[in-house]
Amino acid sequence: MSQPIKVGFIGLSTTGWAASALAPSLLQPSLQGKYNLVAVSTTSEGSAKASAEKYSTQTGHAVTAHHGDSSLISSNPNVELVAVSVKAPMHKQVVLPVIEKKRDFFIEWPAGRNLKETIEIAEAAHRQGVKSFVGLQARNSPVIQKVKELISSGAIGSVRSTTFVGLIPRETHFWPPVITPEYVFALDKANGVTALNIAGGHQLDALTYLLGDFSTINATATTIYPTATVLDANGQVTSRTISTSIPDQHSISGVLKSGALATISTSGRKLLLWEIDGEEGSIRMESNSSVFINLNNPTLYLNGERVEVEGSSSETVGILGSAWAAYADGKKGQYATIDDAVKNHRLLDAIDRSLAEGKTIVL
Repeated sequence: MSQPIKVGFIGLSTTGWAASALAPSLLQPSLQGKYNLVAVSTTSEGSAKASAEKYSTQTGHAVTAHHGDSSLISSNPNVELVAVSVKAPMHKQVVLPVIEKKRDFFIEWPAGRNLKETIEIAEAAHRQGVKSFVGLQARNSPVIQKVKELISSGAIGSVRSTTFVGLIPRETHFWPPVITPEYVFALDKANGVTALNIAGGHQLDALTYLLGDFSTINATATTIYPTATVLDANGQVTSRTISTSIPDQHSISGVLKSGALATISTSGRKLLLWEIDGEEGSIRMESNSSVFINLNNPTLYLNGERVEVEGSSSETVGILGSAWAAYADGKKGQYATIDDAVKNHRLLDAIDRSLAEGKTIVL
């Protein structure tokens, strides 16, 4: 039996996304023997010490604290894989020193603010010969895996079209019309965390994972909420507002390399409705809880009949844990790499060019 992969985790504090989702998925009992958290790194000495104490207690062994420059945890001889969970504008500057130290790495999507940065990260990874793992975990949903199985088995015949309708409800407060203070940076498109980049990126990866790549793509968009109201630290509405011109509603269509037609819409009130139609039948996925397939399992129907999917009751931790397991087991194609992130960014870049130029983009 192979030894557990020794993980150093950048951005793992005692609270926040990494603490509430990524770390629990990595440390869940089903992954014992596959990973060993040995070090953490945060921006300050105090937060790093608190995090190290928390996870030393949780894991039952000493976890080393680092803070500041990412090269420090990457130089730890006990670290084999560095996980990076920081804000997107910091991705490139944090992960490049990790790669230069020839450490394999996990990095959250979008793996850079834009296509250029993601390509730089990918080129560095290839140059140093390190393995990569990117947080595009929708493909690890047991429902998505079941759909892939159904399509491959010919259950619906040749796929002719797919329609995806998704919505990020305003109540999440990630994007306008109401946002939390820590998400103000998302209002600057240059930071790479628009709703299209984040939610759209996860959706597009799942779509192309199941149905193959696009050959052409066309997009239209509008800005329904030109102003964002900022909440205070307690979640109460303030008088502070910020103007934004970032489109928040999109209609995207294109032809897949298979010849199938794909349509994606981010409007309406349906959180998630995804239909895949073939010559012999249809698949439908629905969710009333979230548009993020990487965090929640939609309900699956085949020709109108509900399909029970093993493991679908386990939501965020289960899906993220499946991605960690796929990487540890070396199941290439079942976890996303930095090359998948580049491909995803090329598609998002084509959507932006279509919006700017008002025409169909040939990929």
